[in-house]
Amino acid sequence: MGRDDHGPIDKNRALRALALAGTVTAMAVGSPVAHAGPAITGDDQPQSRILGGSGASTEDAPWAVALTDRYGNQYCGGTLIRAGEVITAAHCAHDPLTGAERSPKDIRVIAGRTDLRSTEGTEAEVDEVKVHPGYEDFTTGDDLAVLELATPLPQRPLPVVAPGDTEPYQPGTSARVYGWGRTSEDGPASDTLRSVEVPVAPDDSCRSAYPTYDPRSMFCAGYPEGGRDACAGDSGGPIVADGRLIGVVSYGTGCGRPGTPGVYTRLASYAP
Repeated sequence: MGRDDHGPIDKNRALRALALAGTVTAMAVGSPVAHAGPAITGDDQPQSRILGGSGASTEDAPWAVALTDRYGNQYCGGTLIRAGEVITAAHCAHDPLTGAERSPKDIRVIAGRTDLRSTEGTEAEVDEVKVHPGYEDFTTGDDLAVLELATPLPQRPLPVVAPGDTEPYQPGTSARVYGWGRTSEDGPASDTLRSVEVPVAPDDSCRSAYPTYDPRSMFCAGYPEGGRDACAGDSGGPIVADGRLIGVVSYGTGCGRPGTPGVYTRLASYAP
């Protein structure tokens, strides 16, 4: 699903990321943002990104983990799929300002900590970052990475959807998203884990909202009227259906806006 060495950063991608530095600063610290094309700017730009949800607990979702930088700032989420492996988004493995891949030393994985202000749970260092070799930008797909941990975590992992399984992605399927991200489009990140239930959306509605939408590597979830969604800081976190991890929070335009469902990496398209 990934490879040990992602190779040198693509110069054009780095330039695109640097051009967005102002936009990243305008967002919350630690909320990665990437560019979807020159015709989309400001508040209408797709963003990496729980809105309209409720409180959740790592006792009920022990596999939900927070990613922080070396200074303890939470910027993304992830899912424990084995004692020593976490799945997250590929863009969470890159610096939003430079586009360069983050060093494993700059990433911390926190499990079993519902409230990030507390000291409960377990912290683990990352030994290796494996980014999907096809990843270029989250709006073009393959937004997937695996973090190999230096020490295994004791929390219970979450089973992953089987390769090729299409059932969880049928329109109307109920799924639940977890994260510590913003609870409103312009609000602060949440200190505590939250979750929201959203239905899988038809591919046609995704194509209407996002010109680069690719159903081979993505799926959408959300209500046509908006109101419930993932948001900035939720990137890389889990979307779960029928007790299995079916996707990874990838991107969206704003948070919970009508007609713009959240976009997720379609895990059934990738080998374990």
